[in-house]
Amino acid sequence: MANRLYSVAVVGATGLVGREFLRILETSPFPLKSLRLLASKRSAGTTMRFRGDDLPVEATTEHSFAGQDFAFVSATTEASRQWVPIAARAGAVAIDDSSAFRMEPSVPLVVPEVNAADLDGHGRIVAIPNCSTTPLVLALWPLHQVNPVQRVVVSTYQSVSGTGTAAVEELRAQSRALALDANARPAAEVYPHPIAFNLLPQIDSFLENGYTKEEWKMVQETRKIMHAPDLPISSTCVRVPVYTCHSEAVNVEFARPMAPEEARELLAAQPGICIEDDPARGVYPHPAEAAGKDPVYVGRIRRDASHPHALALWLVSDNLRKGAALNALQIAEAMVERGLV
Repeated sequence: MANRLYSVAVVGATGLVGREFLRILETSPFPLKSLRLLASKRSAGTTMRFRGDDLPVEATTEHSFAGQDFAFVSATTEASRQWVPIAARAGAVAIDDSSAFRMEPSVPLVVPEVNAADLDGHGRIVAIPNCSTTPLVLALWPLHQVNPVQRVVVSTYQSVSGTGTAAVEELRAQSRALALDANARPAAEVYPHPIAFNLLPQIDSFLENGYTKEEWKMVQETRKIMHAPDLPISSTCVRVPVYTCHSEAVNVEFARPMAPEEARELLAAQPGICIEDDPARGVYPHPAEAAGKDPVYVGRIRRDASHPHALALWLVSDNLRKGAALNALQIAEAMVERGLV
């Protein structure tokens, strides 16, 4: 097993997550045999640099996955619904970044540090969680093992890169316009309102229960990953004028009281988490520092003054890395380690 090399296809290679995946893979010890870059017909014919070579970008077709061990898919939900089953039928393990298959009972939804064992039952399709769910479950899990979580209230502050390249460019253009004229009314095409110097308490469309689809994804995905189908969770997701990194304010109620010191110790021992928690010295996670880095940063760990069994904490994570590309690669690594491919 240790000597085997793996062929990898990347669907959506030219997108934000696809490019981040290639940056991570370039320096990764993952046993790579070959790499195939796939995208839409619009991007076909271009090249991308990888380990000193210019690799061609091909249009994705039903023949693209022959001979591939893994297919990393990060495109639209519609593209995932089209290509993921084709990749799986061709013999590849399709690791999908969209919401298309996350809640399918037969599809593992995985954060390897939390529920890698769920990969054992894969049917050649594995889903990665929403980029706001991943840091939440990674922080909840080590605490939940010691003191069962009874309720979670989370508010997210999500960067525009979670929407894609067009949103990043729109924030840049709007920021320039408002820097020149504070009374300008820049055009909003990606979001319902301008995002520059603004906050939008809407990510995706609203459901009948008053939550947005993004908020309800966090509820459902957290329950599935943690194998806690009845866990009470409330989520409010806000889009903020930040290019990269999602931040989260989390209030967690436990079965019994938990001291911040105990939580800090448990979190510090959790792979994938980095503690930055000395507020008196201005030490706490923030997006400008966390962007481009792998860990989920945790700080502001304190007692929740509203409930004797609760703690409050603050999380920041690069949504393109651990929220997407890095988690996908870690799933592949876990599957190799477990002898599942």
